[in-house]
Amino acid sequence: MISAVAFLGNHGKKYQQNRHNIAWLFARNLSFLSDIYFQTKFNGQMGSIQHFADREEPLYFLFPETYMNLSGQSIGPLLSFYKLKPENLLVVHDELELPLGTVSLKWAGGLGGHNGLRSTKECLGTADFWRLRLGIGRPVHGDVSNWVLSDFTDDESIILGQVFAQMDDFFLQLLTKKPENLAKKWQKQNLLV
Repeated sequence: MISAVAFLGNHGKKYQQNRHNIAWLFARNLSFLSDIYFQTKFNGQMGSIQHFADREEPLYFLFPETYMNLSGQSIGPLLSFYKLKPENLLVVHDELELPLGTVSLKWAGGLGGHNGLRSTKECLGTADFWRLRLGIGRPVHGDVSNWVLSDFTDDESIILGQVFAQMDDFFLQLLTKKPENLAKKWQKQNLLV
């Protein structure tokens, strides 16, 4: 079962609407997060819920403020302090290899060139953790780093709102059930169909 959720992104107003910050945009749409008290801890903003739905153990939420490329320096200390195992971690992040509107739940595996995942693996000593990959698509032309640091267009923001609304129930299930029971259905789900 998931014990900690890390939403990867870049801290600061100029990054708020960036494609790289899709996980933070998604988190802002989760109604229950507004009821959680967040504090500066573990190089980020950390909050917890002691009893969530039918869970008996606490659930931790983290927004690393180390910038994307050093995300593990926030996630590692959280897991270490609360004695949580990497296999109980869910990392929510942007994914270039999936088109906008596509969501994928993945266990372990490669890092796909994602520096936030690379940093997490380095700090945890393993890539064996859950990932919730939110598609941002790959640029047709141009530099990938410029693409991930560019803002979503107004039309794309409308699409994101629709996608996030469809993910709400799934995300609650993900926090209250075994993720392996959901992985097959959500291996690659296009929510715009």
